[in-house]
Amino acid sequence: MTVSLIEARRVALRAQGFGGARATGRPGVVKLARAVERLGLLQIDSVNVLARAHYLPLHARLGAYERASLDAASLDARHLFEYWGHEASLIPVAMQPLFRWRMARAADGIGIWRGVAQFGRERQEFIRAVLARIAAEGPMTAGDFDQSARGAGGWWGWGEAKRALEWLFWTGAITTRRRRGGFERLYDLTERVLPAPVMAAPTPAPADAHRALVDVAGRALGIATASDLADYFRLAGADARVAIAELVEAGRLVPVAVEDWRQPAYLHAEAPRPAGVRQDALLAPFDPLVWERDRAERLFGFRYRIEIYVPAEKRVHGYYVLPFLMGEHLAARVDLKADRQGGRLLVRAAHLEPGHQPGRVAERLAERLAVMAGWLGLDQLVVEPVGDFAPALTAAVAAAVAASAPVDAVGVSAR
Repeated sequence: MTVSLIEARRVALRAQGFGGARATGRPGVVKLARAVERLGLLQIDSVNVLARAHYLPLHARLGAYERASLDAASLDARHLFEYWGHEASLIPVAMQPLFRWRMARAADGIGIWRGVAQFGRERQEFIRAVLARIAAEGPMTAGDFDQSARGAGGWWGWGEAKRALEWLFWTGAITTRRRRGGFERLYDLTERVLPAPVMAAPTPAPADAHRALVDVAGRALGIATASDLADYFRLAGADARVAIAELVEAGRLVPVAVEDWRQPAYLHAEAPRPAGVRQDALLAPFDPLVWERDRAERLFGFRYRIEIYVPAEKRVHGYYVLPFLMGEHLAARVDLKADRQGGRLLVRAAHLEPGHQPGRVAERLAERLAVMAGWLGLDQLVVEPVGDFAPALTAAVAAAVAASAPVDAVGVSAR
C-alpha cells in the first residue's frame, strides 16, 4: 500500500489533534487530560523564555485554555503523573504500569544517567536515608535537603541529595507531588501520590509494555517509521522492532510505503484519513509534531534545529524558535520571548519558509501571535526588525490592531 506525502501529512496532523473544530469555551481539567491521553505525554523542559514547554502543545491544539487547569491535572494524580517518557514528561496516570520495566532497569543501572547509576551502585545507604526522611517528613525538594545540610556537617549536601532523589525518581520509589516555584520538584513516595488502583494494577511483562507503548505512539503519530515509533517513548530499537512486528500481526499497524520516504512506514489502524486539514498553530520546540527533527523534515520539508545551546552569533533563526503551522504546511518560524515585566510578547526574529506568500502567512500568523499574547497575559506585541519576514509581519500585526481584529487589547510596535 502506497500513501502520498500529502496524505501522510494529513494523517499525522489529525492524529496529533490538529484539524478538528476548536473547542468552544475554555477546556477544563478533564478535557485537557483527554488531550494529553491522545498525545500520550507532554514533554517538560526548564526553559521559560516564553512559557514552560508542557503548556504550549495544548495551546497549539486547543487555543487559549487556562494554564491553571493543566496545573490542576498534573497535581491531581487521577489524571497525570511525571516520569521519563520521551524526556521528562507528564504522562496519563493509567499508563504508569507501562513504565515499570524502565524503573526496574534503572534500579539495575540500565538506561539511566551514568553519574546517577554509579551513585546508585555506590551509595545505597545514603539513598535509603533520603527515602526514609521523605517517608517520615513528607514531600521535600532537593533544596530542602540543602537547607538542612547547613550546620550539619554536609551529610545532606545538595549534590548528593539531588543524585539520590534522581535515582529514586528513575526507579519509581518517589514521584513529583507538585513543583514549587513553578519548576522545582517536590518529591513524595509514589504510593502516597498515585491512586491506589494504579499502584495495585498488575505489572506487565516488558515485552507487553513495549507493545502497548508502541501502540500509543502509533496512534499519536498516525503514520510513522520504526524509528519514529521507537523514539516517541525512547524505546531501544530492538524492543520497538519486536513490538512493531506483533502489532502488525494483530492488525494494529499496517505496513505502507510513503512517497519520498526511504524507510518503510506503518499506518495505525485507528488513524483518521482526512481529506484536508486546516488549523493554524505555533509549535513549541518540544511539540511532539516536530520534536523528531528527521520526521519534521520528511513530513514538511522543514529543517528544524534547536539553537538554544548555540552561541548567539552562530544562530540562524534565533533562541526559542517556534514553527508556524498554517493549515497543512510549516510556513514560517518566529523567535519568541515573553517580556513579563514589560507586558510584551517579543518577536525577536521572523523568517518565512520558501514557496509561501508573505502577506497571506503574515495575516494568519499575526492572529495566532495575538492569541498567544493574550493567553500569556501580555498586552503588547513587539516585532523586532530581524529576519526576512519581519517587515511583512509588522505590517500585518499593525493592520490587525487598526481593524480591531481578534487582537483587541494587544498593541503593536516595531523597532
